[in-house]
Amino acid sequence: MFKLSIKRSVSLAYLCLAIAGCKVPALVEVHENKSVPGSYDDKQDTTNIAAIPYRSFFTDKDLVSLIDTALQRNQELQITLQEVEIARNDIKFKQQPLLPQVGIRGGIGVEKVGRYTSQGAGDASTEIKPGKEMPDPLGDFTVAAFANWEVDIWHKLHNAKKAAVTRYLSTVEGRNFVVTNLVAEIANSYYELLGFDNQLTIVRQNIALQKDALEIVKVQKEAARVTELAVRKFEAEVLKTQSLEYEILQNIKVTENRINFLLGRFPQPIARDTSNLVNLIPTVVNSGIPSQLLINRPDIKQAELDLAAAKLDVKITRAEFFPSLGLSAAVGLQAFSPTYLFHLPESILYNLAGEMMGPLINRNAIKAEFNNANARQLQALYNYQRSIVNAYTEVSTQLSNINNLEKSYDLKSKQVEALTASIGISNDLFKNARADYLEVLMTQRDALEAKLELVETRKDQLNAVVNIYRNLGGGWK
Repeated sequence: MFKLSIKRSVSLAYLCLAIAGCKVPALVEVHENKSVPGSYDDKQDTTNIAAIPYRSFFTDKDLVSLIDTALQRNQELQITLQEVEIARNDIKFKQQPLLPQVGIRGGIGVEKVGRYTSQGAGDASTEIKPGKEMPDPLGDFTVAAFANWEVDIWHKLHNAKKAAVTRYLSTVEGRNFVVTNLVAEIANSYYELLGFDNQLTIVRQNIALQKDALEIVKVQKEAARVTELAVRKFEAEVLKTQSLEYEILQNIKVTENRINFLLGRFPQPIARDTSNLVNLIPTVVNSGIPSQLLINRPDIKQAELDLAAAKLDVKITRAEFFPSLGLSAAVGLQAFSPTYLFHLPESILYNLAGEMMGPLINRNAIKAEFNNANARQLQALYNYQRSIVNAYTEVSTQLSNINNLEKSYDLKSKQVEALTASIGISNDLFKNARADYLEVLMTQRDALEAKLELVETRKDQLNAVVNIYRNLGGGWK
């Protein structure tokens, strides 16, 4: 069987293209604005802590160990890695249409034509020698190889593959952004846990001091130097501080569980150094220059890649307005009986066909998708510009926060020193009847609050350094 079909309507299709081409929407390309301020605080030092790997940035071995575990077991990160794998496979999927689709087809069929049909009557009226008549029913046995290929005239398929590659790179940056946030979240939670540990130590020390003061007041009452009211006041203060101890214990449990969740494991004790948090010196921050954010911040690079993919989508949808050229071919063997299937060349079949098709009238769906692609392109543009502004704002805010926390910590340190010294003074005055019990209570209360606030401020300082490290784009390298 021989079949050769080259469409004579190709010239008509080109005519349709000329007519339709006059109504194809113009390609609108947007251009992103990458300009940022020259500096954060009039400094042009390009040294940037974002370039430091987290294992070097954090010196606490327990914290580094927690981060290492999280990068291996965190469920959110594992989900993101699967998104990267999906995007990688999508590249292969988009690449396939660029190549001819080749396959093998085999078929067996049977056909019984009605006697009183045009085909049946024609067979009956034909003079056929005995033994040469057509089989009834008529079989159909076919073995063939076939190929189909769309010629990428308008680069629609190539642009689809480029868009898939771009989106794959975008998911990689998305993975880096998850890592950056994960490192920062674990570090912040770790320092918060150390802060609670130190506050618990301070509270327990204060409970011991208050109990000693309570015993002194009881002795003073027996000597008729104070009343029962003073004893009750001191007892209430001890009970209040003991209640605060259990609040801190609960906060420790919550923070430990949060860290364990980030590590992808069930609750268990967190290994840590419970030494005095106020002795930890925050890392010196080198913020570099704002233009480095475009390179270091994974979310900015992801937004930029999403914008590039959206631009390609516009080109892809615009190409739908133009005709597509398809080629098909087949070669194989066909016969009405297996006996004749391999009788060559009589059983050979082959065909070759070219076809060009394009929209002419009903193009509303293509216009709608083209308009949607343009809208998504603008969304990606605004998201990219917002990412840059947000990154600069976050860094600027944290730099100010670090500066103000440093000044606040210095003042609170002096306040703690003054109140700590006043505790002994108030106790001595109370013993010598030169101060009443309320002054002792207020001094102890103020000293406790000041010490707790000092630990809180140090924890905020450490968290601010972690946040600036994340905001500058550190932690994922």
